[in-house]
Amino acid sequence: MCRGGAAPAETADFSGLMNVRATASHRAYIQSMNFIAEHLALAAREPAVLKDWYVNMLRANLVYDNGQTPPAYLLTLPGGLMLEIYQSDSFIKETGHNLLAGWRHLALQVDSIESARAELETKGVEFPNPVKPAGGGGLVLFFRDVEGNLLHFVERPEHSTLRRFQAGPEK
Repeated sequence: MCRGGAAPAETADFSGLMNVRATASHRAYIQSMNFIAEHLALAAREPAVLKDWYVNMLRANLVYDNGQTPPAYLLTLPGGLMLEIYQSDSFIKETGHNLLAGWRHLALQVDSIESARAELETKGVEFPNPVKPAGGGGLVLFFRDVEGNLLHFVERPEHSTLRRFQAGPEK
């Protein structure tokens, strides 16, 4: 970083790494890269127990089981996002602390927070805090999985540009 003057004109060429170029002033742009988010990884103290929680509580589908000890799984959540669950080698009690640096929660957009809460409450999930306003509009409701990982439902207003969930026919 330069102090008191213009950034040097030279450019560091990282074009071999996903076609990204970074200037000395730390601006980066993607020249050409097509991608979609495939999965989030979740290291677990007890992978089989955590897998079962996501299957039973959030209707995830098991799409891969390595059949080994320790186990590793890929689950598909409704909406298509996959979770990879595998054995952790350590644990910190602050795992579910929302202000700890790093990725902190999984947000699940729902058509109705109250309906989603009611369904999970019948399965024993606790919601210790009230519904709160969501950044970008709408409402959020936080809860934890069986290992203390933080999740929340988010309900966006019907005409919000952030709304992805489209209600379909009841099953």
